[in-house]
Amino acid sequence: MPTERPPTLDPTAVGRWQRMAPAASPWLHEEVAQRMLDRLQWIRLQPKAWLHWGALRGGVAAHAQLAARYPDAACFVLEAHAGRTQAAIKSIAFPWWHPKRWSGPAVHFEAPPAGTVDMLWANMALHEAADPQALIAEWHRTIRVGGFLMFSCLGPDTARELRDMYTALGWPPAGHQLTDMHDWGDMLVQAGFAEPVMDMERITLTFETPERLLQELRELGRNFHPSRFPALRGRAWKARLLQALETHLPRQADGRRVLTFEIIYGHAMKAQPKVKVSAQSAVSVADMRAMLQGSRHGP
Repeated sequence: MPTERPPTLDPTAVGRWQRMAPAASPWLHEEVAQRMLDRLQWIRLQPKAWLHWGALRGGVAAHAQLAARYPDAACFVLEAHAGRTQAAIKSIAFPWWHPKRWSGPAVHFEAPPAGTVDMLWANMALHEAADPQALIAEWHRTIRVGGFLMFSCLGPDTARELRDMYTALGWPPAGHQLTDMHDWGDMLVQAGFAEPVMDMERITLTFETPERLLQELRELGRNFHPSRFPALRGRAWKARLLQALETHLPRQADGRRVLTFEIIYGHAMKAQPKVKVSAQSAVSVADMRAMLQGSRHGP
């Protein structure tokens, strides 16, 4: 498996999108978050502290459900930059006069100290990471030993109908290549996670008009492929695109256009760190502390 950044993803385009993305949770993200919430029934650990990674886009409604599920747990919300943090505060934090502002654990809109959260929740964020392995490593550092990661992202079959249409018409790629769930599992293990459990499902969305389809795609993301069309498009291009969507996309019997989304779900635990035995080994202070604590509480 390659160790470098995804070769078909432009990090500059990713950074631009993270700054300009709508400050709201798309419908699909909230739906996927609900399906992630269903998977929590199999997790026995009750977090004392948890982190919502990218809550503003990952699911504001789901955040409220998570907070209600773990009412006594400290909560952290981490966004990509200060502007999004302020928007998250407006969407998530209780106003000063609300009783829950003073009765429960505080919500911290900042990064928690390393190795302090029992659960890290990251919904529909990983497929937009310019350096996903670095992001997974950061998640690993944030979680306490014995804690767990819950995440979801888009998979390779996403928008396959749109990709096929672009290829058939000889247009530049419709989007960057998305990572397979088995590769995500390998990255989790390489980062130090244990017992990764990966699964996927396909959600088929239908649209009455090409205009509504484009509106949905604009809310979900952008084309990050380095070989995408490099300049601005005009009205003539938009009319051509709408006509292509009208003509080439598959339809249901009722005439609605069809678009497939592959959703990947992942869950993994942070195990005790392992030290490779060699003539000279280096161990971080945090890892050494975790190993010593594990040995004290072990059988």
